[in-house]
Amino acid sequence: MRTEEYRMVDLFAGCGGLSLGLEQAGFTPWFVNEIVPQFAETYKYNHQLSDEHYFIGDISDLNKTINNFQDLLTDITLVCGGPPCQGFSMANRQRILDDPRNGLYKQFLIFLGHIKPKFFIMENVKGMMNKVDEIIHDFSVFLGEEYEYDFAVLKAQDFGVPQNRERFILIGNRIGIDPHAIFNKIMEHRRSPFLLCNALEGLPHLGAKTVKGQANIENEVSGFTVRDFDYVHNEFYRFINGDRNITKLYNHKNRYNNERDIEIYRRLPQGANSLHESIADIMPYKRRNGIFKDKYFKLMENQICKTITSHMKFDCNMYIHPWEARGLSPREAARIQTFPDDYVLMGAQNAWYAQVGNAVPVKLAQAIGEGIMYFLRQ
Repeated sequence: MRTEEYRMVDLFAGCGGLSLGLEQAGFTPWFVNEIVPQFAETYKYNHQLSDEHYFIGDISDLNKTINNFQDLLTDITLVCGGPPCQGFSMANRQRILDDPRNGLYKQFLIFLGHIKPKFFIMENVKGMMNKVDEIIHDFSVFLGEEYEYDFAVLKAQDFGVPQNRERFILIGNRIGIDPHAIFNKIMEHRRSPFLLCNALEGLPHLGAKTVKGQANIENEVSGFTVRDFDYVHNEFYRFINGDRNITKLYNHKNRYNNERDIEIYRRLPQGANSLHESIADIMPYKRRNGIFKDKYFKLMENQICKTITSHMKFDCNMYIHPWEARGLSPREAARIQTFPDDYVLMGAQNAWYAQVGNAVPVKLAQAIGEGIMYFLRQ
């Protein structure tokens, strides 16, 4: 069993974006909870952890059996996670904790109360800032008065990520570190963002996949799950991969599109949406244009990308490649989320999109981790 100093627990871990960034900052992934087996499969493939370090299932079941993990869950430096809060709304006057749809948020608090790590990170939608006093009260109820807290809405693009993505970050600690100083240290890692064209540069051309219902098709036109590849070692490559020489290209594969969508992709200029005159004669939602104006959107190469979301598992109509008549591939979406090029996505192709869309951008997570790690190493 590994005994590194800064052990980390990742709850609601998904495919591991938050974990990976924190690992790059010096933390050791130690215990992982994820309810979706396919997502956990990706985490397992990319980390060298034995099965006893995973709980694949509902966090409420983990909390009920927490005594079974006492030996593993001692001397935990950091617990991190982004509990889904389906009942959260700025217009909802009900307390977050009282809304039954926010049961996972409550279970996150219960777990922290069991483990009492030195630090914890909770990440969530930026609107949670409007409930921050209530949230800190909830943490105090479950953890006692020994923790100090600070919070901020961090923009991923401020840390080099080529994407417009904002997340609410709450950090607590019980070892006497000024929590405001942690965020000051995090902000020292700001840099100018890369642009979408930087993330896409050098990847091979993909054409449309026109055969429906055959997910296992692999060819030069629509792409491969894995292939040999010689990357362009530009600044963005070094940003996400460091000095490593990666020789495989993973998950760069196009999905099926019908002829109408391919034609829409081809006609739209960069920055245009469903209301653009170039597709007026074939736009399928004319009567509801006001609702579906962003049903189609072609990305702009010289700007940061719009927020990558798990909706990509249904279609990529809102993420049309700026140069090609297709949506972004899962690998391209992963690059925009600053995953390294050898981080392999497991499961079905639609699950690749879901995993990437749900993840915390790796380089945002690394900046947060380095802000905390600075004080741990003093």
